[in-house]
Amino acid sequence: MNNDNETSPRPVPSLAAIFTAFSKIGLTSFGGGLSGWMMREFVLRRAWITEEEFLSGLALAQSFPGVNVVNLAIWIGFRLRGGPGAAMGALGIVVPPMFVAIGLAALFSQLKESHTLHVVLAGVAAAAVGLSLQTGIRAARRAARQIVPLLVMTLTFIALFLLKLPLLWVVAAMAPLSIGIAWLRLRKAGASA
Repeated sequence: MNNDNETSPRPVPSLAAIFTAFSKIGLTSFGGGLSGWMMREFVLRRAWITEEEFLSGLALAQSFPGVNVVNLAIWIGFRLRGGPGAAMGALGIVVPPMFVAIGLAALFSQLKESHTLHVVLAGVAAAAVGLSLQTGIRAARRAARQIVPLLVMTLTFIALFLLKLPLLWVVAAMAPLSIGIAWLRLRKAGASA
């Protein structure tokens, strides 16, 4: 699905709308899978960014140190409204859920022996895995459209899952390779335009 519509400009959300959207995601996304929720909210529902922009931001967010979803919130916020948007994205994804997490931690300490609570948490975790898988499949489909990104993706998979090489070493090798390939592709596209 391509949300890039050349005939009508994309909406520019207010800073309050950015904070509210990220707060909603942070407060309703239990057990992980936040990048999947972000894609649904910002690409499919609100159309604030395109799928291609989102997946590029996700790849960038995962290559930086720190929490991936906070990095992604900063990137999306910056893309939408610059530095203030980045701040609202980061604050929205972190602050409201932090207060809820503190309250839930206190409650969980009282209910830690409850079998029902453990079953509910396992169900929430399974749903989060499904959302993450959906985002991963979309990214893989996009990469599989061209031979070089497909080759990089395949080599990364082989290095991590079959050869069981350390993640840091694989990222240290594949990230510069991927960036170099993207840079050459952009340079070539710019020269032909």
